[in-house]
Amino acid sequence: MSLIMPEQRTRLLANGCMRDVDHVPLVKLFNPLGLGVWLVTELDTDDDTLFGLADLGEPELGSFSLAEISAVRLPFGLGIERDLTFASAFPLSVWTEVSRRTGSIRAAEQLLKTLGSA
Repeated sequence: MSLIMPEQRTRLLANGCMRDVDHVPLVKLFNPLGLGVWLVTELDTDDDTLFGLADLGEPELGSFSLAEISAVRLPFGLGIERDLTFASAFPLSVWTEVSRRTGSIRAAEQLLKTLGSA
C-alpha cells in the first residue's frame, strides 16, 4: 500500500506552500505493532519531507522523512500503514495540545472522537 495517495500528495504539497496556516492533518500513518503514529499536514517539494505531529513515545511537532517511514520493516512482513478511515476537523494545533496533555496521539484521538470529528 502506498503511504500517500496521489490526491493526498497534491493537497499536502499545496499545504506546504502555505507555511503560516494551522492545517488540519490529512494523513495518519501508524505502526500496527506498537509505537509510532504520524499526523501529516504538509509535504515539501522534495517529495520526501513531511511536516506534522509525530509520536514515537512522546508527541513532537516537526519534519520527518517519507522515505525513512516507508523503509521501516516490522515483524511478520509488516510496515508502517496509512489509516484508511482517518479524517479530522481539528487543526494540528489542537492535535498537538491534546496529544501533549494526554501523552499520545492515540489517546488524543480517543478524546477528540468523543468531542466529534476527530
